[in-house]
Amino acid sequence: MRRNKNTSLDTTVTNFILLGLSHPPNLRTLLFLVFFIIYILTQLGNLLILLTVWADSKLHARPMYILLGVLSFLDMWLSSVIVPRLILNFTPASKAIPFGGCVAQLYFFHFLGSTQCFLYTLMAYDRYLAICQPLRYPLLMNGRLCTILVSGAWVAGSIHGSIQATLTFRLPYCGPNQVDYFICDIPAVLRLACADTTVNELVTFVDIGVVAASCFMLILLSYANIVHAILKIRTADGRRRAFSTCGSHLTVVTVYYVPCIFIYLRAGSKSPLDGAVAVFYTVVTPLLNPLIYTLRNQEVKSALKRITAGR
Repeated sequence: MRRNKNTSLDTTVTNFILLGLSHPPNLRTLLFLVFFIIYILTQLGNLLILLTVWADSKLHARPMYILLGVLSFLDMWLSSVIVPRLILNFTPASKAIPFGGCVAQLYFFHFLGSTQCFLYTLMAYDRYLAICQPLRYPLLMNGRLCTILVSGAWVAGSIHGSIQATLTFRLPYCGPNQVDYFICDIPAVLRLACADTTVNELVTFVDIGVVAASCFMLILLSYANIVHAILKIRTADGRRRAFSTCGSHLTVVTVYYVPCIFIYLRAGSKSPLDGAVAVFYTVVTPLLNPLIYTLRNQEVKSALKRITAGR
């Protein structure tokens, strides 16, 4: 599509400078505190859910909560890949990241992010089976199958991360080295390449944008069937419980997928909104998951009460 820089330059980039989020200088301390608190709450909240699912025998035997535990584990690591580097941008410390560090951050970001994308789809499928086919649910979704599906999501995520990191950093980078973003991500890094990026942008569009949009559509289709089944439930309490469980999942999914699709279906664009939009699915979503799944899930709250009561 384009050749970003003059390839006649002999210099080779050995590190990148992450410019971070644009912000007024007088808000630097406030933003540092906000993101630092978000990071601590994200780690503690997801760790609480992970330990609750592990410690309560009624939860860790059910596929829904196995998936929830895996989601919490992913959120803890995804937040650790992104937020500490973001916080560093609000300090006087150097904004430089080694070339290898940039490769690693991009790989783990897409590895964990795509695994989470597939996991959300599995969670929607699990809810679809539980509500639309309750009598067959124990046969269709058991612990063994759940483990196989989760393992498949991890493998697919690892392959995706490897493909994106390899394609992005096989290109020559000969300067400048300032990444106009708060992490090493594909669209921002590709702007610095000294070669044509058409293939990369096409692969990004298909492998991320289209796949994420397809997963999102599958989730919406699952929930359309779920809503149809819920409306057939005769008791108001049954409908309320079903809507509560599915509503919390759909809220998190929307906050995660919509910004992701917005950015990666426009991989060749450069919008000042991209950074702010990306904060939602990289920083806010890992924080929301424990809040929504804990506060809106009666079984998790009951398990927490049993654990705190020592039973």
